[in-house]
Parts: sequence; structure tokens; C-alpha cells
Amino acid sequence: MYRFLLTPRWWGINVFVLLAIPFCIFLGSWQLGRFEDRVQEHRTANEQVSESEREAPRPFAEMLPVTKATSGEPVTATGHYGKQLLIPDRELDGRRGFYVLTLLRTASGEALPVVRGWLPGVADAAKAPAPPRGEVTVTGALQASETPGDNGVSARGGLPAGQTAAISAASLVNLVSYDVYDAWVTLAEADTGMQVVPTAALPDSGLDLKAFQNLGYTAEWFAFVGFVIFMWFRLLRREIELTRDMEVGLVPGKEPVAVATAAHELVRDSG
Repeated sequence: MYRFLLTPRWWGINVFVLLAIPFCIFLGSWQLGRFEDRVQEHRTANEQVSESEREAPRPFAEMLPVTKATSGEPVTATGHYGKQLLIPDRELDGRRGFYVLTLLRTASGEALPVVRGWLPGVADAAKAPAPPRGEVTVTGALQASETPGDNGVSARGGLPAGQTAAISAASLVNLVSYDVYDAWVTLAEADTGMQVVPTAALPDSGLDLKAFQNLGYTAEWFAFVGFVIFMWFRLLRREIELTRDMEVGLVPGKEPVAVATAAHELVRDSG
């Protein structure tokens, strides 16, 4: 009954199944490994933030460029506040509001974007407190430039004058006449009337959407293993049933042999 397994057709089916199962297991395991790596990165980032809170701030220029190792590190910068901008559509503690960002002109001539705090409601320049005058020294957490469309950062354009969607040197340099550092700082203590903007993790360095996509892909690959096995047994069962039907004369598309013989004899006797 099982001799059909030696036919070329079934050789092809069996080879496909034998190759597909380990291939799917490998890809599923790889995706699971990527998820576990992101979980570990998330834990490391949290530990790094805790350690950073105990460290003495360092000059921000020494910590550039921003990497996973320097993101969130406490830094200091000295200069004069210049142009002020609002970053709309930012959430904090489940409430909608906006960031108040002011460019700090440093001795190098370049400006460091400083997020002085967060305010609730629709972005309104009248609500944002004016920056301090004269030379100031700020202390805060070093952050990497944002990318529009990533991690909830708005990518919409057409904003009113005095607003920008992302804290990005590529965007800010078009709004001022001087160079801008490819980094920004969120103050450790917000200016009067505003809330502190918490430190943000670098893209792809924690339990973000991509991490759970890896977990979803893991489930899909392992589910496909089960589907391949299920389909192989289903094809096997159908082949066995077909073989049994052929043995008793129930050939698909033809009249069963026993019924056909009885009908022939009935016609012959009636004649």
C-alpha cells in the first residue's frame, strides 16, 4: 500500500518537506535570537540610564558622536540661547503637548539643540517661557538626532513658522543661519513652568515595534513547520484512501467495477 512513496512525485514531496522543516526552524530560531538580543539591549540601556544618573556630567563635545554607549549620558554645555522652536504632537504621561526647544550658541559657532521642557496642549509660542539671557551652562542627557517617522516622531510637513516636527540637525539647519550639532540635550531640570522630557532610547535599541515584529516572525516560521507537517500527513492520507479505492475498483472518474459488472449482467438477462 505504501509503495507510492517511492514514486518520483512523492520523492519530490518528501525532499521538499525534509528541507522545509529545518529551514523554517532555523529562520524561526534566528528571529527569536534577534528578539532576545533586543530584550538584552533594552535591559542594558536601562542599566546604563541608572548608571548615568550617578555619573558626573562631562562636556558634550567629548561625547560626540552619539552612540549606544553615549546616548543618555549626562553632559554640560555653555553658551547663549538663540532661536526658540516648538515641537508639536509630543506625549508625556499619556497627555498630548509640545516640546520647547532652544538652540544654544556655543563658543565653536555651532548651536546645540536644547529641549528645555514640555508643556501640555496645542503648540503655542505664547505659552513657552522665554529662555534665560546671557551666558548659561546647561546640564542634561545627550540624545541622538531624531528621524521623522521613527519611534513616534512626526513626519508631517507644512508646520507653522516657529515649529518643526523632529529634533534633527538636517531639519534645524534649514531654519537658522548657523551650523547645528548632530545631537541634542534634554535638560535634567526643566525651566520654570515646564516638565522634564525623559531620555529617549536610540532607534533599534529596545523593546520597540521592530522587536515585537521579530517575535511575530518567530511564531510565523514555527507555525509554518506545523503547516508543512500537517499538509504532508493530509496528502499521505488522501493517497492511501485513493489506493484503497483503486483496489476495490472505485477508480476516480470511472464507474466502480462491481457496479458496472452487475449492471451489465442485468442488461444481458433482460435481453
